[in-house]
Amino acid sequence: MTIPETQTAVVITAAGGPDVLVPERVPVGMPGPGQVLIRVTAAGINRHDVHQRAGGRHSDGNAVPGLEVCGTVAALGNGVEGLPAGGRVMALVQGGGYGQYAVASSALTMPVPDEFTDSEAAGIPEAVFTAWWNFFHLMSLGKDQFGLFHGGTSGVGHIALQAMSALGYKVLATAGSDGKVAAAKAFGAYAAFSYRDPELAAKVMDATGGAGISALLDVSAGAHLEQDLKMMADDGQIAHLSGGGGAALAIPLRDVMTKRIRITGSLLRPLPLDRKVLVAESIRKEVWPLLGREVRPVIAQEFDFRDAAAAHRLMEANSHIGKIMLRVTHD
Repeated sequence: MTIPETQTAVVITAAGGPDVLVPERVPVGMPGPGQVLIRVTAAGINRHDVHQRAGGRHSDGNAVPGLEVCGTVAALGNGVEGLPAGGRVMALVQGGGYGQYAVASSALTMPVPDEFTDSEAAGIPEAVFTAWWNFFHLMSLGKDQFGLFHGGTSGVGHIALQAMSALGYKVLATAGSDGKVAAAKAFGAYAAFSYRDPELAAKVMDATGGAGISALLDVSAGAHLEQDLKMMADDGQIAHLSGGGGAALAIPLRDVMTKRIRITGSLLRPLPLDRKVLVAESIRKEVWPLLGREVRPVIAQEFDFRDAAAAHRLMEANSHIGKIMLRVTHD
């Protein structure tokens, strides 16, 4: 395959709103040892991309956003085996997904199930890596416990609910409307409620038979903390995925101390590669056999990648269910 020297990619030109996302010609990176160059055909939109755009092009080390892609193998770095040239793959990437070519670690690159379209495949990596790292590697959720996902119909949430329920985990969910609550239940939530419900904690405790939540994944930057602390099990854990733009979080220490609740959080992108590899091994073993059967992304809407600004506007409207995707075309 002939690899061009430059590509079209969507670049964050400054800190700001969606209009700072502009297609530009940029160099095509080449894979180093243990890496693969992917000719991208689809990429996922994630909330992280929105935060990166708002912070500016250098806020996260790469002017081209995008954490998950699908495409074909264009070139292999030294030491990479088992990925045939031209083979369809999906990958978790360190930025660069909104471009025609992206470099990925071969350890985080996986074959695409025949049943999946490219857009469906590109919507898988960020969701399953986020869910598996936080629920199992960070919080060690067991099947005899209850988990909860705030935002159960989000791009990450709806895939996590499908996979975890298929494996026998009891995960509750919250959402922002009656329609989304119903959708979360359809995705496999053990129970689902509106996060606006003033009786949320009481309803969660009732749904869990008084056991409470042992592992809670929060994408709201602590917006529901008062209710969260009331619904937690003894020794439960809360993991935050959003820093809320740097806002401080006021924590009632007595509530934390009474139940010995541990509050933590993580960012997937700066997680060391060796830890991501461990997550990838778990995903290959547990999730990949479910793809195309129990687990399939719902595509809310697709955009041409040059129109990523419109995709970000939809993300920020918070009205969608499932994944927002980019179709990546080539010149």
